[in-house]
Amino acid sequence: MATGQLVHGYAEALFRVVQAEGQLDQVEDELYRFGKLLETEYELRQMLSDQAIDRAQRTKVLEELLGDKVSPHTLGLLSFIVTQGRGRQLPQILQELSDIAAEARNTVVAEVRSAVPLDDRQRSELALALSKATGKTVEIKVLVDPTILGGVVAKVGDTVIDGSVRHKLQQLREQVRAS
Repeated sequence: MATGQLVHGYAEALFRVVQAEGQLDQVEDELYRFGKLLETEYELRQMLSDQAIDRAQRTKVLEELLGDKVSPHTLGLLSFIVTQGRGRQLPQILQELSDIAAEARNTVVAEVRSAVPLDDRQRSELALALSKATGKTVEIKVLVDPTILGGVVAKVGDTVIDGSVRHKLQQLREQVRAS
């Protein structure tokens, strides 16, 4: 079985389980955030995929890291994937799950990076603005990223909308140099 099919199969199965349990929004959001963590934490990703490390030990690391930070459903699904020896594909499986969930809701996912957490009103306004800009119903996933300084950077598919202070300062510097 090709890796793409394997990833899609796991993501589809996880989606069905989470949907049947009525926990789709919360669990999908927690899985998405964990997938983004894995993209930047190479050592964690390596440890979760290392077949030389006992499965129980890999599961224990997940429990210690996430135990009180995510729902039992989320922890159970992550533990299942890791014990099946699919830790290496975990980021791709979680991204695919997010895409499947968005498609089921007839939406697209926008990854929004902000220096600070956004409140419900800010999330709603941003989702509306991105929906108008893209012509699609947008569901946002906010990741706090202190390197942004201020403003937000939104990624919808291959489109990046950079409204960060850092980007605006860079544009200003370029305008001054061009003058």
